[in-house]
Amino acid sequence: MLTPTTVFATFADPIRLRCLALIAGERELCVCELVAALDLPQPKVSRHLATMRGAGLLRDRRDAQWVLYSLAPDMPAWAQAAVNAAVSALSNDSKHAKDRKRLARASRPARARMDQAA
Repeated sequence: MLTPTTVFATFADPIRLRCLALIAGERELCVCELVAALDLPQPKVSRHLATMRGAGLLRDRRDAQWVLYSLAPDMPAWAQAAVNAAVSALSNDSKHAKDRKRLARASRPARARMDQAA
């Protein structure tokens, strides 16, 4: 269950915020894309994604060998507003700009995107 304490504690880590901003901007990303964008080891990225999923901010789905993450669609309005505010605050952040550039250059797996899935 999402609580304000859980949401804001999750936001307290810069890596989780960077993940959240990338996922919000792309709608759905796999771990490999986040690893490339953040330039961090896969176990570290996966640990942060698990924390956000456990907090109720993200959902995951499997597509072949990839695990894809997106924002949880059933977030309460206050939590969605907090996510939107956090993502908006990062829009002019230099690290976020670098993350976006690395993501754009990354080799991205072909898959059925969330908005195309049945």
